[in-house]
Amino acid sequence: MKRALLAFTALVAVTTPALAQDRFPPAPPIADPKPFTLPATETYTLPNGLQVTLIPYGIAPKTVVSLRVRAGAVNEGDAVWLSEVTGALMKEGAAGKTASDLAAAAAGMGGQLNVSAGMQSTTVSTNVLSEYAPDAIQLLSDVAVRPTLPASELARVKANLGRQLSVALSQPGTLADVALGRTVYGTSHPYGRIIPSAAQLQGYTIDQVKAFHAGQFGAKRARLYVAGRFDTAAVKAAIEKAFAGWQAGPDPVVLQSPHQPGPKIVLVDRPGAPQATLRLAFDASRAGTDADIPQRVTNALLGGAFSSRITTNIREDKGYTYSPYSDVEFTPEQALWGFQADVTTEHTGDSLHEVFKEIRRMQTEPVPAEEAKGIRTYMAGLFAISNSTSGSVVGTLATRDILGLPGDWTERYVPAVLAVTPEQMMASANAAYPLAKLTLVVVGDLKTVVPQLKAQPELANVPMTTVTVP
Repeated sequence: MKRALLAFTALVAVTTPALAQDRFPPAPPIADPKPFTLPATETYTLPNGLQVTLIPYGIAPKTVVSLRVRAGAVNEGDAVWLSEVTGALMKEGAAGKTASDLAAAAAGMGGQLNVSAGMQSTTVSTNVLSEYAPDAIQLLSDVAVRPTLPASELARVKANLGRQLSVALSQPGTLADVALGRTVYGTSHPYGRIIPSAAQLQGYTIDQVKAFHAGQFGAKRARLYVAGRFDTAAVKAAIEKAFAGWQAGPDPVVLQSPHQPGPKIVLVDRPGAPQATLRLAFDASRAGTDADIPQRVTNALLGGAFSSRITTNIREDKGYTYSPYSDVEFTPEQALWGFQADVTTEHTGDSLHEVFKEIRRMQTEPVPAEEAKGIRTYMAGLFAISNSTSGSVVGTLATRDILGLPGDWTERYVPAVLAVTPEQMMASANAAYPLAKLTLVVVGDLKTVVPQLKAQPELANVPMTTVTVP
């Protein structure tokens, strides 16, 4: 055996130079990305207002069943995280079943029961073997419509959430996000009330939880998505059986979310911190407007993609930070562009200087054609990849629907991205990033950071306010 291996090694050594001298033909050109096309979906509404979307997708014998109910943080009023408490208790029993019964039922279908409360909605979902799709629909109905909400589990649920709160408050990113939300939206707005106090969280009663579920959950606020491989007739029959008796409930809440105008700098002191946590924000265009797709492409090139200009500059070239990133955060009624990074304290000013420089470069210099094509191609390809599973498609369609985008938005997205020109990107940068109206949050060692901020021309005359979080 050893002789054979030696002989093979010798043969490779002899032939490799010859192979290296062969002239291979050039690689074929990369074709333009193809539009993303979903299979034909079916959407209908039950008499009680529950909307249903069926999405035949993929080849694996699995089905995603996801119920999105417009009952989240926006519905809490001053009772911050009450929706989180309610969502956690919903998993603790429903329709005469215990938490163990619910978990075992989902596992027996090849899935897992998930309940999560977010800013806009509460999601109840599972991913099961296809033959169990009707049973999964009934399970989700039990949890969403008929939860037990056992008082015996409330203390444990609050204790778990209390630990999560403590961990979150130890992170500078949380402090920055809280300060930014309060600065942009105000403390009386749901987007400005991100965290409760520990005492507030522990003070919630089972009566408050039950009242939140009874008052905020209902069919008119809900949409059920079924995606994957499934028997359409059996699924429709199961939906009718499981959800037809659900009370309609209230209409979804319609928010007004005006932004507090900049320029503003908000500071949170962390004495001795080796890093400064940055949040930079500007107003953005709402999803679905004419400015939407150009602003997405512009953001990707500026800071949203890993190969973006900001990342290349302050991470790859200068090493000021490990994880800079920007994006546009959309809600049904507004949008906010944000940049975030944790930078070395001594280079806080240098980092912001480079970010401002990249913004101005986007505003004053046309993006070279090859660079523009590269970011468009990246975004088009990423959209296809990020919708390669039934679960991810449900996420995309649920976002489309909650933002009020048209039904063919997923088909129009890739062609719209590929059509964005360098001129549109420059115009978008000028409209989207007015440095004279910036909102900046900095969490860090202020005695070191503040002099660096004042040394930046864009910040020298901007009022600074120091706040405490929470």
